[in-house]
Amino acid sequence: MTAPAPTPQASGRVSQSAFDGSRLRVILLLDIHDGAQQEFLDAYEHMRNQVASVPGHLSDQLCQSIENPSQWLITSEWESAPPFLAWVNSEEHLETVRPLHSCVRDTRSLRFSVLRETFGGGAGAAAPAGSGLQSAPRLGDGVVRHALTFTVRPGSESKVAEILAGYESPEARVDDTTRLCRTSLFMHGNRVVRAIEVRGDLLAALRHVARQPEVRAVEEALNPHLEQDRDLDDPQSARAFFTRAALPAVHHVASCGPRSPRVRRHALYYPARPGRGMELARLLSRQDEIAADDPHGPVRAATVFQRDDVVVRLVEVEGEPDAAPARVLGLGKPGSAAEAARLLDAEALGLDGPPAGERDLLRLLSHAGMRLVTDRTAPGS
Repeated sequence: MTAPAPTPQASGRVSQSAFDGSRLRVILLLDIHDGAQQEFLDAYEHMRNQVASVPGHLSDQLCQSIENPSQWLITSEWESAPPFLAWVNSEEHLETVRPLHSCVRDTRSLRFSVLRETFGGGAGAAAPAGSGLQSAPRLGDGVVRHALTFTVRPGSESKVAEILAGYESPEARVDDTTRLCRTSLFMHGNRVVRAIEVRGDLLAALRHVARQPEVRAVEEALNPHLEQDRDLDDPQSARAFFTRAALPAVHHVASCGPRSPRVRRHALYYPARPGRGMELARLLSRQDEIAADDPHGPVRAATVFQRDDVVVRLVEVEGEPDAAPARVLGLGKPGSAAEAARLLDAEALGLDGPPAGERDLLRLLSHAGMRLVTDRTAPGS
């Protein structure tokens, strides 16, 4: 397969992107239960052909530590990030990796865009231009962004909002290198979105939060209201729930404009037509990247989260959102609203047609806007 050419970026402002066209290297670190090495190898052999047939997959390697036989490494290379994200967030992936669960004590997944590569043979030659490499290093603020989303039983929304707004914030410090920065909770109908910002190791932060008594109490209080049943005392049930709830950040950009005390955080929900979620996320990301060059625009930063047909955009807005609905929606450029209408599930948003003018954009902003439940920033963040 031929990897797509990298997309030009707004240098210094895009700190995260799944849409730069570069190849993706995925590293999975695994700690295997004592004595389960052969069982793990057999499970891997069973699943390797399934993974090889996934669109966008280029290759993978299975490695075992030469020092500790319980430590294993799986590396895989992908044509680009979107096909990997589509697969890793799918029900097919859950079923494919299920046989590994009984063998594995702990895992850690890392994802990297390929920036440069050098070939052996004494030549030391770099890869040719247009070979699917990230064009330039990204710079950012050192913050990792992630979100979780799930739905609750219709009629329980008020009770769920009360539960989510009432808990005490967990300790921000995770360890010497990781701390929680900010947690924002939003609702749209019966859908909950929890956006998390971490400085350091995201997985360590998520595990830290899960161990906190106040958070565990909230999760238990939510259980009766969830549309998807779960048992947090059953590792397989908990793993399946949080895997399905993962809503990865696929793009983040910060404006070149100055920050102001008037900046407020908002979340917008963009349900996509079946199979069009990634395309819609790409459109919004592209518009945000273009808008970031305008120092006078109202949007100071934007993060796009996407999983399947669920797209959520977190925006930092200066002033009132309805003063510039097109820009706040990420549809400020000519033709972008019509393109988005082709990808949006208008019925899910309660709309009767594509936005055709300022009034329609205000209606879309109202329908897409999510209710803020709580927004907590850790001291010193």
